[in-house]
Amino acid sequence: MQIGILLLVALSVLGTSFISGVFGMAGGMILMGVLITFLPVSAAMVLHGTAQMTSNGWRAIMWRANVNYPIFARYIVGLLIAGALFSFVGFVPDKAFVLIALGIIPFLAVLIPARFVPQADSRLGAEFCGFLNTSMQFIAGVSGPLLDVFFVRNQMDRRSIVATKAACQTFSHMAKLVYFFNILGTQARIDEWMMGVAVIMAITGTSISKFVLEKLSDHQFRRWTRWLVMAIGTVYLVQGFYVLLTR
Repeated sequence: MQIGILLLVALSVLGTSFISGVFGMAGGMILMGVLITFLPVSAAMVLHGTAQMTSNGWRAIMWRANVNYPIFARYIVGLLIAGALFSFVGFVPDKAFVLIALGIIPFLAVLIPARFVPQADSRLGAEFCGFLNTSMQFIAGVSGPLLDVFFVRNQMDRRSIVATKAACQTFSHMAKLVYFFNILGTQARIDEWMMGVAVIMAITGTSISKFVLEKLSDHQFRRWTRWLVMAIGTVYLVQGFYVLLTR
């Protein structure tokens, strides 16, 4: 059973890191859905955070010349505010809640009117983005589609979008790890082999993705990203309500 779970984690992290490397998101949603199915919520959050922090961190390093550092710095301000707020909450979601939240996030990203969502390059846009997305990391473990709302209508090209989002998400996942380790203690511990495999597969999948992203046009990148996360969101909504109704 342990070997089977280890193999599942390896393949899941490899594939989802590749997807995130190409589209700048979606991989984290898929990975969380897989982990939450086979592991307790606490273990899933920690393993997901480790894999995604590694994947996003390596992606940010590969595309470091394209990172918008002023936006990144302002994002961190919002992240710190969210971290300070949730340090008093100590909220740990259950499996059904996580799945439903995963399903709702992509639809929120599409349905929120553009005039209500400041872009990351606008006044206070990056700060609000950092606060909202880090809060969603603490609640559902994933925030990629919501993060994309703050980047989709600006003038950055696909490389800058992927690079800047990767830098921001690296620190959001780091904050998530600190948050869950703080409130769960020993319950948040993961097998060292599993953590090591997740890190190696995250770097491998992210490295391979660079070649695919280079071949995409900006139009293809934006169009495929939206359809992909909507399809994933639909699956998780159905699965979440099924878990809720069959308790």
